[in-house]
Amino acid sequence: MNGRGLHTPVCDLLGCNLPILLAGMGGVARSELVAAVAQAGGYGILGMVRETPAFIAQEIDTVRARTDRPFAVNLIPAATDPGLLDAELGTCLDRAVPAMCFFWDVVPSAVKRAKAAGCLVLHQVGSLTAALAAEAAGADVLIVQGVEAGGHVHGKASALVLVEQVVRHTGLPVIASGGFATGASLIAALALGAQGIHCGTAFLATVESFAHDDHKARVLAAMAEDTVHTDIYALNWPPNTPVRVIRNSVIDGLGPNLMGNRPDLLPREVIADEEGRPLLKYSTDSPLRTTTGDLEAMAIYAGQSAALINTLPTAAGRIDAIMGEAQIALARLATLTAGGRA
Repeated sequence: MNGRGLHTPVCDLLGCNLPILLAGMGGVARSELVAAVAQAGGYGILGMVRETPAFIAQEIDTVRARTDRPFAVNLIPAATDPGLLDAELGTCLDRAVPAMCFFWDVVPSAVKRAKAAGCLVLHQVGSLTAALAAEAAGADVLIVQGVEAGGHVHGKASALVLVEQVVRHTGLPVIASGGFATGASLIAALALGAQGIHCGTAFLATVESFAHDDHKARVLAAMAEDTVHTDIYALNWPPNTPVRVIRNSVIDGLGPNLMGNRPDLLPREVIADEEGRPLLKYSTDSPLRTTTGDLEAMAIYAGQSAALINTLPTAAGRIDAIMGEAQIALARLATLTAGGRA
C-alpha cells in the first residue's frame, strides 16, 4: 500500500476516494470549500449551524452545482433552537442530502429522523460514553474528537488515547479528529484503528475557506502552544461548552481564569458586523470573509495542528500534500522496521 493509494472501507460507505473529511465548521465550511474537497477526492461536510432553512437550501444547491460527489450537512442540536433545528433538518431531508453529521450531545430523535429519510449519519463525539450513545441511536460513522481540536471541543482526552479507546469498544467506522492535518497524522490515525481523519484547521487555511484572511494568517503564524482551551467564547451556545482558539487580547485579559466563565454574566458588547448582523464580544462567531470590526477580539479558532500548517493552498492542494506526506511516512516506517535509519 502506498500513500496515494490509501482507501479504507469508510470511503466506500461515504462515496469518497480518500479518507480525508472536511470538518463542518460553522461559517467556514460553506459550499465552495465543501465542493472543492469533494472534487479532490475527500469528503465534504457543509457547516450549517443555526443557519436559516433558505440559506441551507441555497448552499446545498450550490454544492450540487459544483460537484456530483456525495457530501454531508452538519447541524448541532444542542446549540440550536428546537424550532429552527426542525426546519433545518427538514430542509436537508427535503433536498435528499446523502448524509447528516451531528455534533455535541447525542439527540436520538434527530438521528432517527435522518435515518428514516435514508441518510447516513455521522456523529462527532468527545468521549467513549458519547460514542456508545451515538452508536445506540443509530449512527453509521463516529468522528472521535480529541482535546487538541480547534473550535468547540466536546471531550477532555487526547485523540491518541480516545480514538483507540473508542475503536476497541465499537463496531462502527471511526474517523480521528483533533490534531490531524498531515500525512504522518493520517498514518498514525490508521494505526490507532481509525479509517480516516477529520480536518478543520488544515482546511480553514485554504483558498476556498470562507474564513477571513486575518483568521487564516493567524493560523499560519501559530504554534501549538499559541492555542488555548477556554470557555470564554460562550454566547450563542449552552454553558460549559469550551473551545480552542488562538490566544488574543481577550484571552490575555483573563489571566489564569480560562474556564468557569458564565454566559449569563458576560457583557453584551457589539464589536463587529456580519452583513448587518451585530456580533458580540465573547460570542462564538469567528471572523468570515464578510466580517468587519474588531476581528482580533473574536474567536480565532484553531487546533494544535496549526503548528504544522504554514501554507495557504487550495483544498485540492492541501489534500495532495496530505497524501504525499502519507507516502513519505509509510516509506519512513518501512525503513525503520527493516532495521535501517529514517
